[in-house]
Amino acid sequence: MVALDITDAAKTFTMHLRDGLRLPVVAGVNFSVAPGQCVVLAGPSGAGKSSILKMIYGSYRCDQGRILVCHGDAMVDVATAPPRQILALRRQAIGYVSQFLRAVPRVPAIDVVAEALGRAAIDDGRTRAGVLLRRLNIPERLWGLPPATFSGGEQQRVNIARGFLPALPILLLDEPTASLDSRNRDVVIDLIAEKKRDGVAIVAIIHDDDVRDAIADRVIDVNQFAAAA
Repeated sequence: MVALDITDAAKTFTMHLRDGLRLPVVAGVNFSVAPGQCVVLAGPSGAGKSSILKMIYGSYRCDQGRILVCHGDAMVDVATAPPRQILALRRQAIGYVSQFLRAVPRVPAIDVVAEALGRAAIDDGRTRAGVLLRRLNIPERLWGLPPATFSGGEQQRVNIARGFLPALPILLLDEPTASLDSRNRDVVIDLIAEKKRDGVAIVAIIHDDDVRDAIADRVIDVNQFAAAA
């Protein structure tokens, strides 16, 4: 059984302001992730790691290939799914922790996290959000303030809390520990271990060797997917 299966996926950007110049990014992307497994994408900056995550999440449309994700009893191809189905997958199947926190201005941090469960569950969400914020060492006195007033490390911990709050079968992590100190890196390692025990399939980009060694069941060198210009 797999939660995510990618077959021969490729991505090329078209530079419309450069007379339609085509910029190949990755090609021949093939790997799968089982429930409870963490696959780490490795390679230098610009190799296409974040582009692969965005193709899985549906932010980038791949030019060819399949990206099958488990959604209930079915496997849905993100590569061909219509926009409405992509949105449903994000609510019900695929979580994503990006490198940067994007939040509506003036919304309190606890609501930024709680809203990951949807507005219908906001009260329960606040309770669960508080548990995660406390674990990630965000002082309770800050929960009612907008994250824009926080330090970079605090904002990233709010971002992590929001991404880890929903119980989704697939979780994508793009450098979640990059701006964290060792204490909070250890918290994130523990959170990832808990997700794996719960059967979540994880694809992560991690440059910190110690974090990668602690969480990875398999490391995939993205250089093998380099697209020839």
